[in-house]
Amino acid sequence: MTRSVEIKGYFHLLVRMTTFIRSLFGTGSFDASLINRENERYGYSQSQSSEVTVIIPTLNEEKSIAGVIEELKRIGFSKILIVDGNSKDETVAIAEKLGVDVIHQNGHGKGDALRQAFSYDGLSNLIVMMDADGSMRPKELASFIKTLDSGVDLVKGSRFLPGGYSEDMTFIRRMGNGLFVWLVNSIWSASYTDLCYGFAAFKKDAIKRIFPNLISKNFEIETEIFIKVKKCGLTVAEVPSTELRRKFGKSNLSAVKDGYRILKTIIREFIF
Repeated sequence: MTRSVEIKGYFHLLVRMTTFIRSLFGTGSFDASLINRENERYGYSQSQSSEVTVIIPTLNEEKSIAGVIEELKRIGFSKILIVDGNSKDETVAIAEKLGVDVIHQNGHGKGDALRQAFSYDGLSNLIVMMDADGSMRPKELASFIKTLDSGVDLVKGSRFLPGGYSEDMTFIRRMGNGLFVWLVNSIWSASYTDLCYGFAAFKKDAIKRIFPNLISKNFEIETEIFIKVKKCGLTVAEVPSTELRRKFGKSNLSAVKDGYRILKTIIREFIF
């Protein structure tokens, strides 16, 4: 009898260990299932999602943009604003066919696109910014909106909180992000765990506070936003996020070039 109990105990331990290991490596993310369970528990109502505008800058994303838009609509987000940077493919045609608002970017770069979007007249009370390449999961927005409702001004995704992960983080990008996080936290008494990740949700009033002072034209816009939020005395919270590997095409981000721009932005914000 004792031997039988021991065998059953070992068996259950093995099952638990197998489940744990699969949660670590089975999908390429650590415990992303925690986020899925959170989304199931805190689903959206139509009234909540109707108060959100999702801003998506695009540049030649014809292979991925439909999937992003369709997933957002499936979970209840109908107010989607595409800011297109003069794509040479069918990105705009696909977005328009799916019935979302499209504005054509006047300048160039992600920062320029977001600044143009922030001045758009039809923005809702809550605003989300996310990428078009399919690397960010719309289902995670449940935790973003829930955290905004708790009273903070901005909620940002973090790949480095427990429950967050990146499938597309090179060693150079990880080191650069760590350095920038340390600098920003040290200078502005912040507590960020991730800085170079543009998955975030804002209250409209927060955008109005920081928008007039935003000047970045490229990927450094994310760092500038998160610094200026602290400089304006606004409240920030982070939630876990899983960054997926983009399915199609090649990223426009350059680790060296954009890393240098981010460092310049931090220095500029410190001086001025």
